[in-house]
Amino acid sequence: MKRNLSVLFLALAPALAHAHTGAGAMHGLTDGLSHPVHGLDHLLAMLAVGLWAAQLGGRARWAVPASFVGIMALGGVLGMAGLALPMVETGILTSVFLLGLLIAFAVRVPLWASTSVVGFFALFHGFAHGAEMPGNASGLAYAAGFIVATAALHLAGMGLGITLKNVPYAPAIRVAGACVILGGLYTALS
Repeated sequence: MKRNLSVLFLALAPALAHAHTGAGAMHGLTDGLSHPVHGLDHLLAMLAVGLWAAQLGGRARWAVPASFVGIMALGGVLGMAGLALPMVETGILTSVFLLGLLIAFAVRVPLWASTSVVGFFALFHGFAHGAEMPGNASGLAYAAGFIVATAALHLAGMGLGITLKNVPYAPAIRVAGACVILGGLYTALS
């Protein structure tokens, strides 16, 4: 696991270093990094993707988060381009509830289905990130920021999921799924 994280950070280093070349680029990167963590709905969904990937295990540990990040980037481009996508906020909130339910009920589906589910919801998350890009931000730096932040949240959720799977109290990861649902309910009611 440590080796995989090292490879990830080394792969991202050129993008991060490039982002420090000017005020606009840094501004875009900073905004992109902060966007996924400012909304509880985004934060819960990103952590839930990692939790579910850990719960599924096997190839899903990398394929589920990778599917989310890839489709989210596409959604970000669509949002930055000013295209229309109906029911974005509904799609984001639905992702929180559905992912929480999948974790709480330990739903196991084929890899193609799990990557399709998260990919579908990633489109809404990415679109929201892209559509809310500040007008004076660098699009490339902003996108790099929200991609890195999302991947980090997926890794955090996966780490939590792996830890909870090893807790003597067997359904601990399922309780985390229930907490995601409660967080989604709080978001919906606030």
